[in-house]
Amino acid sequence: MSVKKFLKSILKHLIRGILKPFNLTVVKKSSLVDFYLHEYKSYEEYKEIQVFHNKRKIKSVFADKKTLKRVFNILNQEFPKNKKIKGICHGTRNGFEQNLLNSFNDKLEVIGTDISETANNYKNSIQFDFNKNQKSWISNFHFIYSNSLDQSCMPKTALKAWLSQLKPEGILILEHTEDHGPTSAGEMDPFGVKPTVLPYVLTMWFGSQISIEHSVSKKSNTNLNAWLFVIRKNVKNVNILK
Repeated sequence: MSVKKFLKSILKHLIRGILKPFNLTVVKKSSLVDFYLHEYKSYEEYKEIQVFHNKRKIKSVFADKKTLKRVFNILNQEFPKNKKIKGICHGTRNGFEQNLLNSFNDKLEVIGTDISETANNYKNSIQFDFNKNQKSWISNFHFIYSNSLDQSCMPKTALKAWLSQLKPEGILILEHTEDHGPTSAGEMDPFGVKPTVLPYVLTMWFGSQISIEHSVSKKSNTNLNAWLFVIRKNVKNVNILK
């Protein structure tokens, strides 16, 4: 630990000790805001940073079996069990999400994306920048799932692309935790919003063009609560509101 960090830690504990009798405490400035979006010098800088951290954390998995089983249960409720269900998991790093979902039922046909070329090393994964769109994907999928919206530097644009990739009856499922909030946002994960605030942000961006439902349950690999937001389109083409 550097001298600067050591002194900062001592000062923080000293201030907390002084404030404790008054039922007060010290909190990060970022914990006082509901929404944060990091700014980069350029889009190239954003991509370079995302690829760097992808490779650094290539064996790390945030997703968990319990939450993905919840996703699977939602799909079972939404679509006929004998029907082939096509889906995308955006931002899957090493492919864990799509391959676990595919293992639940042979009727599922799920691919995953990641911005890094390392995606090409994993089953059912392709290298793709999820902030952008692909013409052949428009109106082509029954569902999209992601726990990686926090890794988007332009979340409104990314969500518009994801919603456009859904069939009219399709659903977008966003997994969101407290770790997706402003206190965890920065250069690596540029977008941070509190789970309880996300529905308000979504309606601010898309208004009545979408409908939102949610459920909450503890993850099986951490002590975090995972919110699953199920988003439906109320119009054929969703546009970002001013």
